[in-house]
Amino acid sequence: MKLLYSPASPYSAKVRMAASHLGLTIEAIKVDTTANPAELIAANPLGKIPALVTDAGQGIFDSRSIMHYFDRLSGGKLYPKKDEKRTEAELLEALCDGIADSLVAIMYEKRFRPPEKVHQPWIDRQWEKVTRGLDHLEAHMPKTGKKLHGGHFAMAGMMGYLMLRFPGEWENGHVALAEWPSLFAKKFENYQLLRPQA
Repeated sequence: MKLLYSPASPYSAKVRMAASHLGLTIEAIKVDTTANPAELIAANPLGKIPALVTDAGQGIFDSRSIMHYFDRLSGGKLYPKKDEKRTEAELLEALCDGIADSLVAIMYEKRFRPPEKVHQPWIDRQWEKVTRGLDHLEAHMPKTGKKLHGGHFAMAGMMGYLMLRFPGEWENGHVALAEWPSLFAKKFENYQLLRPQA
């Protein structure tokens, strides 16, 4: 299998960590989405990463679709078996992906618009979502026991992106969250290697 990815992407980090955790063999291929590479467009007509190309040549895109594909491929090892626990894991993943959506939107606004066209009220609105999401996580820290699941990897990707792109901007009032990456790294030894990188 091939995974088309970007090193800084929290969603790419999530699926790469999950694949590593499950012992799945994937060839990670770094792509520049702004260049619309043919291989990426063939795998995902939206031109977004991550995109997985299966051994049969099928393109699977959107990180959550890839995660569920990995879960089926591994015989159900990526999400809890019990419905209630699975829902908890899926909600954690949705929350962390949603926080990442707002963080990426802020970065795009700052990076791709001319300075005079950057809309600060819109950035502030996205940051409000980030803050509410982080506050919720701080108040309801997920258990990180022996069995890691999709929600943990989504959180690890999002936290890695926060540390990469927004250092010093989110830690105040989030003591447990600031400590979580080091705790997670003890459960998943490849975290430093696979977390979002510049």
